[in-house]
Amino acid sequence: MEEKVLEFLSSEFPQIDFTASDTLVDDGILDSLTIVSIISALNMEYDIDIPYEEIIEENFNSVEGLAKMVERLQDE
Repeated sequence: MEEKVLEFLSSEFPQIDFTASDTLVDDGILDSLTIVSIISALNMEYDIDIPYEEIIEENFNSVEGLAKMVERLQDE
C-alpha cells in the first residue's frame, strides 16, 4: 500500500518530495493547504472519508503514516 500511495501522491503533487523526510509536517514540507489538498485527493482516489480526528501529524509526517491511515480507513 505504501508504494501505491507514494506513486499516487507523487503524480498528484510532483513539486513535493515525499521521500525527503519522515517529518513532512514538522519540517514544513507540508503546510495546512497542502494537507487539505492531500486529504481531498486521497478521499477521491481511495473512496474513503478522512475524519477530523485522523488529521494528526503522525498520519501526515510520512508516506508510511499516510498509507497506514488509508489502509485503516478502507477496512472500516
